[in-house]
Amino acid sequence: MRTPESAYDRRRLRQWLAGDARADGVSRRDMLRLLTAAGLAAGAVPAALAPPAAASPAGSAAASPPAPVSASAAAGIVKPLPEEWFTVRGTNAETKFVSLAGTGYHTPVDHFFVRNHTSTPVLDADDWTLTVWGDGLAHGRSAEFTLADLKKLPTVTRTAFVECAGNGRSFFTGQQGQAVTGTAWTLGAIGTARWTGVRLADVLRRAGASRRAVDVMPRGLDADYVTADGTDLGRVRRPLPLAKAMDDVLLAYAMNGEPLPYDHGHPVRVLVPSWIGISSIKWVGDIEVSATPLFSPWNTDFYRLFGEAYPPGGSAPLTRQTVKSAWELAWDANLAAGTGHRLTGRSWSGAGGVVRVEVSTDGGSTWRRARLHDAPRRDGWVRWSTDWRPPAPGPYTLLARATDTAGRTQPDATAPNSQGYLFDAVVRHPVRAV
Repeated sequence: MRTPESAYDRRRLRQWLAGDARADGVSRRDMLRLLTAAGLAAGAVPAALAPPAAASPAGSAAASPPAPVSASAAAGIVKPLPEEWFTVRGTNAETKFVSLAGTGYHTPVDHFFVRNHTSTPVLDADDWTLTVWGDGLAHGRSAEFTLADLKKLPTVTRTAFVECAGNGRSFFTGQQGQAVTGTAWTLGAIGTARWTGVRLADVLRRAGASRRAVDVMPRGLDADYVTADGTDLGRVRRPLPLAKAMDDVLLAYAMNGEPLPYDHGHPVRVLVPSWIGISSIKWVGDIEVSATPLFSPWNTDFYRLFGEAYPPGGSAPLTRQTVKSAWELAWDANLAAGTGHRLTGRSWSGAGGVVRVEVSTDGGSTWRRARLHDAPRRDGWVRWSTDWRPPAPGPYTLLARATDTAGRTQPDATAPNSQGYLFDAVVRHPVRAV
């Protein structure tokens, strides 16, 4: 019987009180802020243990990446990013939702969004190893796994979406008039794929995870992330509670039946179903297993909620995704007036399957049920459709509102937070009948 995640949270709290929690790359100022938010007295924080040396990104001897288009080169992304499928946003590429119409349930790899902190490393699978280490292992020993070692373990395939925590961020400003920081995603920072790999739990057991372990922290092999002010935060890493790591987390090496592409974590990535995308570390190179709580900039300064609606020290680190809906229709699309149209879209939630989608074609004055084309699925989305005949030429506002198995329904507005995470409000999608 699994220990519930709340038990590990209580254990963390006791360790905070005892001064035993350990931070990785978090400043004393940030630690004090976290302690204040938790209502705890601030004590000395022990220095972080030094991680083992990790492999550097290497050129692939097995295959050469396809020649990127100019937009890809600018973004540091390997795969082509045709304008009809993607909007390039710095080091990231957002899927245009209209391009998903007719593509099926699983997002084709060539349409799948890309979220990079730096640029995509091109790694050789034959040279790759995963190091599992830390004081949460029996006898403090480390273990190494090659890709061949992982493939000897029981294979698991599951369908799940991966979604950036900032998906929908631009609507805080464009729809609610609130200033936020971060990449100005619309709703295309999500994709659903069929992932194949091994259970992280099986790897941790093979490595000798002990009863003392409370957190694990995967770390990527991409380049160090340097902030705009020149602060080097090191490679991307974010802790997971052991209860989650031992539950449904995968180390995935295939995507939609093919080896992971470079931009999506080749040769191995972490997949944390239903949680915000930063949890699903790409290009994983090592995993720390710790007997004390772990922290990094990605669960202290980033991926928490700050603002007037939250405690002075911010919310707890973000975990599950929110509920959202998107039309597979261009923004400001032109539709023939007096003609019948079949409009399509997708809805999803991190708390459970979507069981109902309501749509409005008159800005929210009236609502009706959309037809669902998929059964509610944990960790996945549902496709839906509705018929509409614009009665006359002019501007219209389309809305879609989803409800999931946990009873959550999209609200009219999302409480703002300074970094623009977890936007879940109904999006007002403008079109014009001509």
